[in-house]
Amino acid sequence: MFLQRKERFYYGINKKELNEFFEILIEEIKNIINELNHEFELENKSNDFNKITKIEERITKFISIIEKLQELKKECDNMFNNIDLKKEWNRIFMVKNSKITSRKKFVKLEKGLKTPEKEFRIPILEALVELGGRAEAKEVLKIVEQKLKGKLNKYDYENIPSNPHKIRWKDTASWCRNTLVNEGLLSSNSPKGVWEITEKGRKYLEDYKKRIENNDEIILFEIKNNKTRY
Repeated sequence: MFLQRKERFYYGINKKELNEFFEILIEEIKNIINELNHEFELENKSNDFNKITKIEERITKFISIIEKLQELKKECDNMFNNIDLKKEWNRIFMVKNSKITSRKKFVKLEKGLKTPEKEFRIPILEALVELGGRAEAKEVLKIVEQKLKGKLNKYDYENIPSNPHKIRWKDTASWCRNTLVNEGLLSSNSPKGVWEITEKGRKYLEDYKKRIENNDEIILFEIKNNKTRY
């Protein structure tokens, strides 16, 4: 929202707008990484070690930037939720600017349309266990696609704007893989293009299945118990 005061413009930003700003910024950096991944695939065929190493370094740096932005986003959320800091926060983001007249428009897929990253966690871990613990990404993704049959929608099967060679759901799966690596559930030392589950990942999957089984038993017990009452 723009407020005119003494013939000057003041730009105020609220929590929702700030979150959208972070999401757009992170999405743009992800697009850059996707382009670098595509460039990596092309250079990998040429066996130019120096170029490949430089691309890997750039990808690593951008991933680090995303992680820092996600942490900063959390800190900003905490500030917004702190009632005592609301006035100070509003002052920080009432930025005086006599040149700003309109907000830049970003083209971004509406939130909630694509299948979220969290839906890929268990299918990826299950696929790797079924494949013996380690496999090429394309083999893992074949099984993941089958496991998510019925959940993946038309938006998931669209190409992402930054890389017309990559389908959106595969891009989401790749980012989920990065998250699992950061959590120690997948190996960070596996060769390029190979995904590998760790012992921690196997334990996580086992615990998840136990929770699901226990929950099913509780539900079944409640159903039987309710039937005996009537």
